[in-house]
This record gives sequence, C-alpha cells and structure tokens, in this order.
Amino acid sequence: MKVLLTALNAKYIHSSLALRSLKAYADPEGKYTCIKEYTINNRVEFIVSDIYKEKPDYIGFSCYIWNIEMIKNIARRLKKVLPETVMVFGGPEVSYDSADFLRENEFADIIMRGEGERTYKNLLEAWTCGCEYYNVDGISYRKDGVISENPNVEPLCLDDIPFVYDNAEEFKNKIIYYETQRGCPYNCQYCLSSVEKGVRFLSEERVKSDLKFFIDNKVKQVKFVDRTFNCNHEHAMMIWKYIMDNDNGITNFHMEITADILRKEAIEMLRKARTGLFQFEIGVQSTNEMTIDAIKRNTKFGGITDVVKNIAVGGNIHQHLDLIAGLPYEDYKSFEKSFDDVYRLEPEQLQLGFLKLLRGSGLRKDAEKYGIVYTDEAPYEVLYTKEMTFDDMLRLKGVEEMVETFYNSSKALNTIKYAVDIVRKPFKFFEDLSIWWADNGFDEISHSKTELYGRLFEFLRNYLPLKEHIDDIKEILRYDIFLGDNFKNIPESIAGNMSDDEKKFERDFYNDENNVNKYIPKLSSYTPKQLLRMCRIEFFNINPITKRKRKTAVLFNYYGRDAIFNKAEAEIVWEEEE
Repeated sequence: MKVLLTALNAKYIHSSLALRSLKAYADPEGKYTCIKEYTINNRVEFIVSDIYKEKPDYIGFSCYIWNIEMIKNIARRLKKVLPETVMVFGGPEVSYDSADFLRENEFADIIMRGEGERTYKNLLEAWTCGCEYYNVDGISYRKDGVISENPNVEPLCLDDIPFVYDNAEEFKNKIIYYETQRGCPYNCQYCLSSVEKGVRFLSEERVKSDLKFFIDNKVKQVKFVDRTFNCNHEHAMMIWKYIMDNDNGITNFHMEITADILRKEAIEMLRKARTGLFQFEIGVQSTNEMTIDAIKRNTKFGGITDVVKNIAVGGNIHQHLDLIAGLPYEDYKSFEKSFDDVYRLEPEQLQLGFLKLLRGSGLRKDAEKYGIVYTDEAPYEVLYTKEMTFDDMLRLKGVEEMVETFYNSSKALNTIKYAVDIVRKPFKFFEDLSIWWADNGFDEISHSKTELYGRLFEFLRNYLPLKEHIDDIKEILRYDIFLGDNFKNIPESIAGNMSDDEKKFERDFYNDENNVNKYIPKLSSYTPKQLLRMCRIEFFNINPITKRKRKTAVLFNYYGRDAIFNKAEAEIVWEEEE
C-alpha cells in the first residue's frame, strides 16, 4: 500500500511543515507514506504525470488559498486516470466547508478537517488493516453518494509530534518552517487562528532540542509559524535567550509578534542580539479605530508605535509591518492615513496586503453586513466594500507595486526616504509614482535594474515638489545604486564621470596599507588590483549619508554586507573641507 502526500508550495524555497508533521506522527519510518512537493509554478501536466507514475493507493493534498484551484484541477485529472485511488484533502481551505467541498467536487473522497496528525494516523491504521475508515474522527467523507461528517478530533499534546526535520541537507536552499505553539488568544475576524480556542505550547526541553538541531546544522533561516509568537512572555523570552546564547553567526529566525504586548525587558534583551539574528513581522492592519474594533483586533496603535520605535533604536532587528486594504469602515482616505502612520515608523518592509475572506473566518460570515464583495474563487480577495470602490482597489494595487519595487526591495530606499521627507505625504508620493508608472505603460512590462533606476529618476526629476532638490536626489540615487552592486550599467541620466584625479585617488587608496587596514582590514591580504574589483570608491557632490553639501568620497565594500538589507558596507573616506 502506498500513500502519497503532496503539497503545492508558493515558491521553490518553501517547504511543507504540515505534510512532514503528518508523516512524523503517523508513519515515522515511512513504511507507507511518501511526500512529494511541487510549486504552483509547475505545469499541471507535469504534476499529474509525476503523481500518476507513483500509482499510489491514496493521495493526500495539502490545501491552501494559494493552491486550491490548481489542486482541484490536478485531482480531477488524476481521478480519471486513477479511478481506484482514494483522493484525500486537508488543510484550512477544505476544513470549514467540508461537506460543500465534497458536494461540489465529485473526485474528492475524504476531507481531513483541522489538526490532521491523529486523524491521519487513524486513517492509516484502518487502510493498512483493511478496515472501514468511516468511524475515524476528524473526517468528512462520501459513501455510496451520501456525504457524512464525523466528530472533530481531540487536540494533541504538541510534544507527542516527533521533530520533523532529520536531514538538514534536504533543506539547504529552503526556508525551514517551525512551530512551538498552536492556537491564538485573540479573535481577529479575518484570521482562522481565532477559530481554535486556547493555545498549546511545546515544552521548553523540546523547543531547545529542536533549536539546537537548526543551530548546529547552520540552516539559513527558520520561520516560526506561531500565530502570535510572544503571546506567552516567558515562552518567547526562553526561545530568544536560547537562540542568542547559542547563536552560530549564520542562522536567522523570523517571528510574527504582537508589538504592543512586548515588554520592556524583552526589548532590552533583544538589543543585545546579533544584527540580523531576528526578523519580526508585526500586523498593524489599520490605524482606524472603528476598523480595529470591527475586526476585533485587540491592539492599540500607540502601543505598536512605541515598541517599533524602541526596537528600531537597536538597529539590529528587521521589522516588517503589515497593512490590509478592504477592511470594514476603512475608505480610501482612511487607508491613506493608515499608510502614512505606518510608513512614518520607518519599517524595513511595509507590506500592503488585500483582505482575503477565508473560509471559516468571521469576516466571511459577516461579508454582507459590511458590504464586502470578493472573488468566488480562491484566494477570495476583496473586490470592493461599502467604503472602498473597485477603482480604489485598483489604485491601491498600483501603490502596492511601487512600494514593493522601490521600498521593500531596498533598491532605492535612501532615495525614497529623502524624497518623501521633502513631500511629507508618503502615500501621495507612492500614489503619484504609480499613476505615472501606469500612464507610461511600465506596469505592463518587466524591467532590468538599469531601466528601473532610470525610470525612477525620470519620474523624480519631473515631479514638481522635488524640482529644486533634483541634483541632491540624483546623488542619493547613485549612492543607492552602488550600495546594491558594483554597478557597471548606470543610466546615463544618473551616472557621474570620475575625473582623472578621482581615479588616481582610488588607485592610491588601495596602494596605501594604512587605508586598507583602517577601512577594510578583512581584505588586507588582497592586492590593490584585486581590491579594485572587490570594492569601489565613488565621488558624490553631497555627502549621501549626512546630506551635507560637500564633495564626498565613499568606499563601498561588496565583501562586507550588512545583515539587515544585504547592502555593501559604505564608509566616508574623504570629505571636502568647508
């Protein structure tokens, strides 16, 4: 007997924690269970062919909003060519309307609802002994054309689930997902985590053992899937302290935290962490109090502001702040204010997302009440609301693209910040940029880095509020370009031409051991000729770091990257005297 558990991940670097957890709990030796992972970028024909060659007796699909439509297409085809194979579906996308899913999709045989480890183990035991599986808790199923739903399964003690990662090499170029808790103490109406009441935690002993594996194997990134990582202060502090005490200098850890409950002692401890060791994702969603009340989000923006600013003082933690467009009571003007409020906190990333009406969520049930209209198919994204028209949503899509392209990518971060400081209206700046971008047809084509920088500068030099500052902006944009790469193909409109004296300055700089030992000591074993390739000295008409109007030489070290943005180390090596 063969059971094939399959996942369609959003990206190649992702991996399925859910399938590994099922296998580890129910079939740790892999006697009956094998796992196959694909991405949503694979062709349906390839996936169908690949699964068909396995000739499994049972196929389990892990279903989420980003893959459900593709999974249905794949399963429909497989049922035709493997009619005796039992098709099993699990995951949040099928757990809350399981009877409807079975009714609408005749190729589906069984739905595993909610937490799947115990359910899968009981199903596996029934299948291997040739027994009927119809009395297994946690499933909905079709028998003789009749759809039945069994009682929900009792939640597990998390320590009973074995550690799912035993081969670090398998995940060498992938993100590792890890959970230390299930459930959420909050009741946010757009989220499914609030459906499960109460929070369960892995034991301290188990967590430390798991983390030791990641640290010892020097995995690149561990992403915690805990919905509110710091909902239990002691649990969070224990993990942060263990990671800091055992830091290998390589692995980084991503957590989703609730900022306004983060205590002062946690912030003080976290300031001592290696730069880049932690990444925090913080959900703001909106700064409109009516909206926050409607979605039952128990947060205060004032508290979030204080914590985000206090974390930023340390300069060692990447902060990613989220907003959601399409929430109740938030019109376009209100969203503009929410955006400006969050932008002014200067997060390393500002994620502008769009409301998804997830199956089982409170907002989906109340969609009519709030006038929320969304797509019939997954991901059930909002089209318009009482307060926000479809035209508004399209404008926000344009703003999102510009934020992603120039701010979140950090390609032109200093330039954008400088320009917005002049304009003083962050949302308006990105909105105007997005309108200009679309008017020129740039939203319909791909762009090389050279083209991106050139087109951004074209907008900036023609943007009326920036006209008198354009010479300084040009210098800061050049600085941004060289922070990213030792760029050769700089747009002509931005490029600066080094004089013979400036070229001589750079050559002489690398030939002087005192300079090398002072500014780039880790590269002191390299020859001046090698240093010319590994580093770059560029002259600017202003100091691009302090913004003082003095001619300045900046050394860019491309073999020394910062841990937050992965930018070259930049240091002033000469500045014109007043």
